[in-house]
Amino acid sequence: MYGKCGSLHDARSVFDRMFQCNSVSWNAIIASYAQNGNGRKALELFRQMQLNGVAPDKITFINILSGCSHTGLLDDAWYLFVSMNRDHAIMPTVEHFVCM
Repeated sequence: MYGKCGSLHDARSVFDRMFQCNSVSWNAIIASYAQNGNGRKALELFRQMQLNGVAPDKITFINILSGCSHTGLLDDAWYLFVSMNRDHAIMPTVEHFVCM
């Protein structure tokens, strides 16, 4: 909720206080940064998510692709789009194509 309102500091504060983060909480924080024009931070969190053992899902990829495309990180978006199927066995849907 904080992220959708543009309060990234509050969103991150809540996220950092969570005892255990799952794909839903990771998707929420990644979407917060992506929707508020901070694609690089969204990418950083995407990598951190994977390092913490949480696998990205189709929603994660919609969030990160949208964040990359809206902030001009087109090479990163293309790499992630290809990686979606190749590395994570997630077939792109129309929502993923729209982000590209």
